[in-house]
Amino acid sequence: MIDSSAEADDAAVAIAAARAGAHVVRRMYGRRLDRIDKGAGDFATAADVAAEEAILGVLRAARPEDAVLGEEGGRRGAAGAVRQWLVDPLCGTLNYAVGNMLVAVNVALRDGAAAVADPFSGEVFFTDGTTARVRRDGGDEAALTPTPSTALVDVNLDPPFPGAPGFRAVDLLAHPDFGARFRPRVVSTTLALAWVAAGKRAAYVTDGGDLTGSVHFAAGIALCRAAGCVVTGIDGTPVGEAGGRGLLVAADEETHGALLAMAAVPTPG
Repeated sequence: MIDSSAEADDAAVAIAAARAGAHVVRRMYGRRLDRIDKGAGDFATAADVAAEEAILGVLRAARPEDAVLGEEGGRRGAAGAVRQWLVDPLCGTLNYAVGNMLVAVNVALRDGAAAVADPFSGEVFFTDGTTARVRRDGGDEAALTPTPSTALVDVNLDPPFPGAPGFRAVDLLAHPDFGARFRPRVVSTTLALAWVAAGKRAAYVTDGGDLTGSVHFAAGIALCRAAGCVVTGIDGTPVGEAGGRGLLVAADEETHGALLAMAAVPTPG
């Protein structure tokens, strides 16, 4: 079992790694970058690859015995490693490639510390697995405090859509109660999960399978849990359960319940 001082050290490592990736993303912004085709309309850029290498450099130096699962490089490190870091070096690649600054750098220790860096605001949202805070370039820190007061709900509309026809995000947006209570936002990056933890969004909704082990979502999920958000699948089941479906993360129970009712995802069976 890791003691509290080790957890704090892991948080420091996650922050340093996320910042290293964010520095690369910021430095390469605006350049004409070659695209690396992944199929089905997905791609990476040289910035994705370079940011992941910068993150790996930090993790290798600080935690040489740990394994790493990276979005671009796959699994690295000892096959029998007890601990694994999940790395998404540039979440929002399409945004980035067209000159949109809405991106995130995600670094998470599976079932432990995590950090989400915004390369352009200078904010790093992080957790030691128990508390959640934000650190800015100026060095100040503040606890993350979820609130539904913005009434802004970020919805992931990117394909694929594995829940269709049982759940379709466009149907949620078209629900009459949604427009009466909330306002949709689509930033197309998991930075929006950090924003729920920080009170900048009331909720976040995405389709998908079990996302707890996803390099894209692990850091954001860890942040939201530590901040006290309500985190479930889109059908209300606990995230991480077998057969889990997507994410519905809300600042509070009331917001979560309202969105869950609007989503109306049929129970399999």
